[in-house]
Amino acid sequence: MTGRIPENVKNVITFMTDQHRIDTLGCLGNVHAHTQNIDSLAEEGCIFAKGFTPSAICTPARASMLTGQLPFKHQTLANPEWNIAYSTAIPETDWTYTQALRDHGYNVGMVGKYHCGTNLPDKFGCDDDTFWGAENPVANEQYVAWLEENELPPVKAHEFWRGKLPGNRDGHILAARLDQPEEATFERFIADRSIARLRQYAAEYKESGKPFSLDVHFFGPHLPYFLPDEWFDLIDPNDIVLPESFGDSLIAKPKVQQNYATYWSTSSFNTEEWKKLIAVYWGYVAMIDFEIGRILDAARELGLMDDTAMFFTADHGEFTGAHRLNDKGPAMYDDIYRIPFIARIPGLTHGEKRDEYVSLIDIPATIMDIAGIDPAKVEDGRSLVPLLAGEVPEDWRQNMVCEFHGLHFPIQQRMLRTDDYKLVISHESINELYDLKHDPFELNNLYTAPAFDEVRREMAAELYTQLKERGDSSFAKWMAAMTEFDIPLSNTARSDWDDVAK
Repeated sequence: MTGRIPENVKNVITFMTDQHRIDTLGCLGNVHAHTQNIDSLAEEGCIFAKGFTPSAICTPARASMLTGQLPFKHQTLANPEWNIAYSTAIPETDWTYTQALRDHGYNVGMVGKYHCGTNLPDKFGCDDDTFWGAENPVANEQYVAWLEENELPPVKAHEFWRGKLPGNRDGHILAARLDQPEEATFERFIADRSIARLRQYAAEYKESGKPFSLDVHFFGPHLPYFLPDEWFDLIDPNDIVLPESFGDSLIAKPKVQQNYATYWSTSSFNTEEWKKLIAVYWGYVAMIDFEIGRILDAARELGLMDDTAMFFTADHGEFTGAHRLNDKGPAMYDDIYRIPFIARIPGLTHGEKRDEYVSLIDIPATIMDIAGIDPAKVEDGRSLVPLLAGEVPEDWRQNMVCEFHGLHFPIQQRMLRTDDYKLVISHESINELYDLKHDPFELNNLYTAPAFDEVRREMAAELYTQLKERGDSSFAKWMAAMTEFDIPLSNTARSDWDDVAK
């Protein structure tokens, strides 16, 4: 074990939300947020301001965290519900950090959302308290039985918010008022299951010293936002400032972005309605924070806070009106690729904030380090412990590369993001270049602007080089043929005919 981690810190609790924007948290600057419990983790931990997901889609992002591999390697690349012929199951023979912990003598549990494909977490060393799907599975028989046992009302809702599709047809439901108290919500159900598993693990830890790792994965604040009145109306819409990119024309950008805006009916709502929808989204975050507080209270009661590292993160972000879009999908804006990222290790973190680029896959590498297992077993992630100790390795990443493979349809995109610029290369149509210093909300696509020719070529060469080094050779070969930079095509994946052509 790295000497900088206190010897008593053995246990880990990882909180993960779904589709969670970074601007919803008090610790990240939202003065109207009701997130005191997540903020308390930041006060005792470290905020990584440049946390990114490897892919802004649930299944590939979560599969990357579990396997420690980039999406193009594990190839579980699309959500099973909208599969487009990709694999929908992580092979049982794949390495996972959860199985590594189990083999190392840990209790390992996962509660809540799974969504890593059709092989469930019990195949990967976990005690399985998970539920399958993209949204809260409110018809699940275990949840229904829990409601009945606790004499709580069944799921029912009213005041459905939905836009209009072409032909004036009803669009997707985005929000609704839930005719249940908070005590009956699926979020409370997940928290109760988590606390029960935590009590079991804590007892074994106190009796025999057996450490544990517990993942708590909430389905929210993924849309649709079904909330009790208390949380639906918690945030005053007058306190909402619309996203700076709310009025994005999407001109000179890939046509798929406009199509996606149509798919989600984003033009159906006026400004005041959008403010209410965003307020409801923040209310959803607040309700999840409340449940996290209940779990933290249980950890305090059990005397675990000094021995337990904690992480808070999300699989990806959400648009919620940014760029006139909703959900997530075929666009590589920071709104969906940046994620909340907090690491709390007792005795090591004390409320810091760091600006290094970090990835979701760095969390399992850090957990390996805490457990005394070589973090290099996480193939594409790195332990955060040196950064948390105030040291920056010379070879720490200076930028971030992300990937997208499609959701409802196949579409390939790769992104290189630096402090100053972002480059997005697409097979589908239009490439994108943004000057983040002068256009931080990514409104103006400068890819074809002559003044940025040199920047574009340098960014493209750097992205190509990193893709080659990673082994993402198929996309790199496309780049070499279709992107203007000073790298010859013969430097891509070679064939026997290359020598003949010389």
